[in-house]
Amino acid sequence: MDAARSPLLAGVPATVPASPAPIIPLLSYQADDIQSTARFRWCCWSRQVGKSFTKSLRRLLRGLERRRTQIFLSAGERQSRELMIKAQQHCRALNLAAHFHGDRFFAGTSFKQLTIELPNRVRIIGLPANPQTVRGFTGDVFLDEFAMHRDDREIWAAVFPTALRGDGEIDIASTPKGRDNMFALLRDNPQFEHSTVTLDDAIAAGLQVDREQIRRSIHDDEIYRQEFGCEFLDESSAFLTYEQIARVEDPQLAGGFDAAALADCRGELYCGVDVGRVRDLTVMWVFELCDGVLVTRAVRESVNEPFRRQSEALHGLLANRRLRKCCIDAGGIGMAMAEAAVEAFGAARVEPVTLTAAVKDQLASRLRMRVEDATLRIPCEPAIRNDWHSVRRSVTAAGPARYDSSRAEGSHADRFWAACLAVRATENATPPMGDVGLVQSGPFRYARNGVW
Repeated sequence: MDAARSPLLAGVPATVPASPAPIIPLLSYQADDIQSTARFRWCCWSRQVGKSFTKSLRRLLRGLERRRTQIFLSAGERQSRELMIKAQQHCRALNLAAHFHGDRFFAGTSFKQLTIELPNRVRIIGLPANPQTVRGFTGDVFLDEFAMHRDDREIWAAVFPTALRGDGEIDIASTPKGRDNMFALLRDNPQFEHSTVTLDDAIAAGLQVDREQIRRSIHDDEIYRQEFGCEFLDESSAFLTYEQIARVEDPQLAGGFDAAALADCRGELYCGVDVGRVRDLTVMWVFELCDGVLVTRAVRESVNEPFRRQSEALHGLLANRRLRKCCIDAGGIGMAMAEAAVEAFGAARVEPVTLTAAVKDQLASRLRMRVEDATLRIPCEPAIRNDWHSVRRSVTAAGPARYDSSRAEGSHADRFWAACLAVRATENATPPMGDVGLVQSGPFRYARNGVW
């Protein structure tokens, strides 16, 4: 174990100040990855075993040793920033003279380019995954969580020529996400050096985590096998495949809830609310209608939150005059919240929905049509992606289709059903007064009596 945790600084050139010599503890699989000199390296590693930490350190050291620019592509803007923060922390641990540039917009787009300037004119450039952003650069490339990238084939076509000049290197790392993506296809490419690290492998190497606690907490064997067992699972039973979900993910959209950002929206807003309390989440999903496309503007999640606070949050949303319609799960514990919202804001803006089997079939089908038509955009977030993918549709001999889901990512498809309700809100909204045209039927007439 001591050898597995030995410091690795062989990639740091002598011109870089390192006094006193920094010590970076590494597990054996991390040490193997950093010490590898393979030009093309493919890593399928479990979640939470140090994938981003290891890869950012490897590319930093390889960049200094080879004096080459390093290009980091992450699934989204938030992930890109997190990866660059890790690289910045490595620079500090290694006592490197580094200068960090943040929030530079990539020319001609709204993508933010993050840059770390290192000695010997070496740069690390962090970008959200997009086929356009990587073109024009020359250097080594790290594709972070590549299975999660939208337009992964186009990104691969744009990335590969970037590394051709000067014997450029390409590192790919991810957890699996089905079988129909470039990450899955490259696992059999003999030109790559391959590494697979499951959670069990990491624990055997010395990672201090409770495997059984994780398995029991996630409460879903399929998700555990994929996220922690590195299995490429068959998606034939999924209502929405990972590939379908990836087509509507937008790396520029931020997850979470920002009331100020909602107040700045100029389009019509629509909301869906799936109500939970202890075991399930309460999710409020807000779309903005932009040129026929439903763009996610807010996803508010809460668990074990008092109903009073949930109602306050909902009423705050409905107070936004841009919010045209809200559909609320009114079954069971959601009934009181729905009734209070109707009483406060009227039936024209608030629609209580009882989620019967027939209604669920209708809601899910409408959302799927939006996904297939690519007229919907969602944040590039693992929790949302796995939640939507967890839904399974089964057809019975009598009655409508049945929809089941696991409790993956701490949710019982609550994010999925909240989005379905928000889609319903867009279709059932009544036209605002501003949409009614002026009707003129001749000159005005005034009675002789009255205040005149």
